[in-house]
Amino acid sequence: MIKRFGKSPEGMRLQRIRNSPNYRDGSFKNVEKTSVNPDNVSIFTILKKMISRPSSVRPSSEIPNQKVVLKDLNPNEPQLVWFGHSSYLIQIKGYRVLVDPVFSGNASPFRFFGKAFEGADHYDAEDMSEIDLLVITHDHYDHLDYPSVKKLDSKVSKIATSLGVGAHLETWGVKNDKITEFDWWESKEINSGVRLTATPARHFSGRSIKRAQTLWSSFVLEIYGYKIFLGGDSGFDGSFKKIGEKFGSFDLVFLECGQFGKYWPQIHMFPEQTVQAAADLQAKKVIPVHWGKFVLSYHPWNEPIQRFVTAAEKAGIDYLSPRIGEPVNFTAEYEQQPWWLFENKDEQHERESATLG
Repeated sequence: MIKRFGKSPEGMRLQRIRNSPNYRDGSFKNVEKTSVNPDNVSIFTILKKMISRPSSVRPSSEIPNQKVVLKDLNPNEPQLVWFGHSSYLIQIKGYRVLVDPVFSGNASPFRFFGKAFEGADHYDAEDMSEIDLLVITHDHYDHLDYPSVKKLDSKVSKIATSLGVGAHLETWGVKNDKITEFDWWESKEINSGVRLTATPARHFSGRSIKRAQTLWSSFVLEIYGYKIFLGGDSGFDGSFKKIGEKFGSFDLVFLECGQFGKYWPQIHMFPEQTVQAAADLQAKKVIPVHWGKFVLSYHPWNEPIQRFVTAAEKAGIDYLSPRIGEPVNFTAEYEQQPWWLFENKDEQHERESATLG
């Protein structure tokens, strides 16, 4: 259990952190002033709200999903596969990028908290084929999963992550020469035709009580002529517009839209803010993530996507939201289905009985 917590940066890694312009007074800072709990609501109030969550925070039955043999994805078409929450695979010209994989079935180090929805955990690390680049945006448990990293290590050629996160990886047995850590606005060519740039996100980090000792990032992936934004976790701020102005129009952006709450409005976006962020990034197409797999807030499980769709259609923002595990060519026309609106057989029977009665 203790190993799952990871390790704090030290030595040359810690020195690099202390030299970062984003590290001040003993911790990393956001671009804009940010509070995890801006109204100073008591932890008792938040816990009470979480304990009294409605049953709708979890789907009533297995959610629609698909499972394919990932090594058989067509290398001649740009492909993406969403695994729920913030885990997804991008394949372009056969080059595979895996982002924030959490395949252990939990979004926490404890089995009793953060259990995946039924139907959202049919993929495991063993299902992954060889990975050219693993991107880990930050060190929270729902993005950096110890069991998944251990199982994936032998399949991964290179790992890109935020400054300081490599300390966790190294203590888990990952070789240091495989890891590249990024500070905000650092850019590196990962492979011929593949460039990665770390960009600001409005969030925090930490796998124990002490926060903000490692950095959290979004990333710009430039790969074989495509520009893709990997959003990680972020509240809304002016960084999205700055990133959009610097890089120009994005072919595809992944942005969080779930696990929001009125008690932490600055570190996670509400779905309507997700749409604004997509507009600021000049996105041609957006994929809403950070929902559909875990309960980390108190809203109904499918409220994020419903609110996002309403706002996106009103704003004229093109989007796609595939089923978990469904391969999609994001450059082709996609007939979006509202798969998140479903009911189990018992509910259907009750509704039909009520209608007949």
